[in-house]
Amino acid sequence: MKARKRVAIRNHSAEANLFARRTFIAFMGVVVLLLLLFSNIFDLEVTSFEKYQTRSNKNRIKVLPVEPNRGLIFDRNGVLLAENRPIYSLEIIAEDVDNITETVAAVSELLDISQDKQDKFLKNLKQKRRFKPVELHPRLSDQQVALFSVNQHKFPGVFIDARLKRYYPFADLTTHTLGYVARINQRDAIKLEEQGQTENYAATRNIGKLGLEKYYESQLHGTVGHQAVEINNQGRVIRTLDYTPPVSGKNLTLTLDIELQMIAKRALSTKRGAIVALDPRDGSILAMYSNPSYDANLFVHGISTKDYKKILNNRQLPLINRTLQGYPPASTIKPFLALLGLEEKIINKHTKIWDPGWYQLENIEHKYRDWKRWGHGWVDLTHSIEQSCNVYYYDLAHKLGIDRISTMMEKFGFGDYTGVDLHEESRAIMPSAQWKRARYNQPWYGGETLSVGIGQSFWTVTPLQLAQAVSVLVNKGQIKVPHLLKSVSHLSAQENGEASIMLTEDVSYDERPPIVIKDNKNWDLVLDAMHNTVQKLGATGYNAFVGAQYDAAGKTGSAQVASIKQDEKYDAQSRAEKQRDNAMFIAFAPYEKPEIVVAVAIENVAQGGGATNAAPVARQMMDQYFGKRVIVSTDSSRHPHHSKQYRVKPVKKSGKR
Repeated sequence: MKARKRVAIRNHSAEANLFARRTFIAFMGVVVLLLLLFSNIFDLEVTSFEKYQTRSNKNRIKVLPVEPNRGLIFDRNGVLLAENRPIYSLEIIAEDVDNITETVAAVSELLDISQDKQDKFLKNLKQKRRFKPVELHPRLSDQQVALFSVNQHKFPGVFIDARLKRYYPFADLTTHTLGYVARINQRDAIKLEEQGQTENYAATRNIGKLGLEKYYESQLHGTVGHQAVEINNQGRVIRTLDYTPPVSGKNLTLTLDIELQMIAKRALSTKRGAIVALDPRDGSILAMYSNPSYDANLFVHGISTKDYKKILNNRQLPLINRTLQGYPPASTIKPFLALLGLEEKIINKHTKIWDPGWYQLENIEHKYRDWKRWGHGWVDLTHSIEQSCNVYYYDLAHKLGIDRISTMMEKFGFGDYTGVDLHEESRAIMPSAQWKRARYNQPWYGGETLSVGIGQSFWTVTPLQLAQAVSVLVNKGQIKVPHLLKSVSHLSAQENGEASIMLTEDVSYDERPPIVIKDNKNWDLVLDAMHNTVQKLGATGYNAFVGAQYDAAGKTGSAQVASIKQDEKYDAQSRAEKQRDNAMFIAFAPYEKPEIVVAVAIENVAQGGGATNAAPVARQMMDQYFGKRVIVSTDSSRHPHHSKQYRVKPVKKSGKR
């Protein structure tokens, strides 16, 4: 008989308790998880809202810099010297083009785009996203713009982009003064970072490289703007959320007179040289031209290697700004030495020396020659400047000594920066015994002092220094800092819905301590002699200013640039061009109340000197400046040989002043 299987009786109460415990544990787990979830949501939405919103916006919103318009530059009469012109470039978005190779070929054939530009485009295309525009041609002509506009419907994805680029309407006429802008390079980027200006140049491609464009870069550039745009996960712009417009750079009005600048270029023609004209009343530069020059517009768009080599290898050296380069001053410094001689009581207005045509130091065989081989005979102070007598200044320099000469000439600004608003200025050289010892470790010799006495030896001056020194002379010791900037203009900020207006601020310049001399009559003695140089029949500058409608004064100079033997006669035609003399001239007018000072330097003239080459150039500058005005000396008792009447002839004035 089989045993009966035992059946266990289920404990429903125990099972119910177990289930309840498990349910409670699960419920508590869910509650904890929900609490954690809500806690995390609270942290995301409340506690850390700003933090994560910022992260989100960084992924969704992109802030793009907007380039400001560069300030314009005008001459003193409102003539535009540097402007911003629209440049049209041809660009392609590859994503919108079915066959990029065929499209590039077709467009290039239509617009006559070179193969080099096509190859460069295809190379750049590989480095950018397909929805980003890539430049095919950087600068379209008006004809190309018109031609493409007519055929644009044939080329989806191809479009013309316009932006502003610097343009100099007068090309080479203003290059050495205005300078130019060009693409920002690595050196510029490092400098901007050091100055903390990197962000302000985030959208800027070009920066001032030379001249006023570089000196006043901070005023001309302006302030960068911004636009906030929404982008998708691929970086494509969906819409613009916010826009902060850039602040345009300030406009500059210069002291330059562009018509006077034109006369300077025409007067120099094919000659190498420089002209500086300034107003001695305030130091404002009216003209500043170096010849030859070059077209700055070539550098704005990125000069080609071929064009750059052409300029760099030009034997006329157009890259040099000759207005800021040192030249031997020659006889133009004789009035300054005469003033020093008067101050030191080594000479007076009646002091005379005998000029046999040469000067000789004691126990020295070498003879220092006068430009007139047979000499000038008995020469006093006035005659020495009128006739530019070398022997008189050999003797004066020997008695003064190099230390007294250099100390006084430094007060006139020789051998130092003038303070002009250009970084390219040279100090030139004002030699002294200490200077020679420091530079060459050699003693100073007496013969070198004699050469300094006629503006030779180591002494060099820039045309700008020379013009400033004449300005100090006519102002009788008052020193005005030469400058190119006259005023600055900018738009006022909008307030209460009012329209912006253009505000113009004149620029003021501090004066340097004046030169104080023992006897103020000495100024007049020297200035009178310079007056005679131009107004007295037979004086060196007379022929150049015959019939002038204004009462001018000046001083000629001819600088020897290569040594000649003791008994050798100088013949320009038999010498290499680089060994020919330089022609120098300084002038001011009107004599009683000077308004303009002109300094002229012309290199390696074929024949003649300052009187025949440089003085006529200064005459053209002054003719342009004064136009039809007649200004003559009114005090005939002070200058008895000036009592003649000036016959006035009408002079065509090419523009207003």
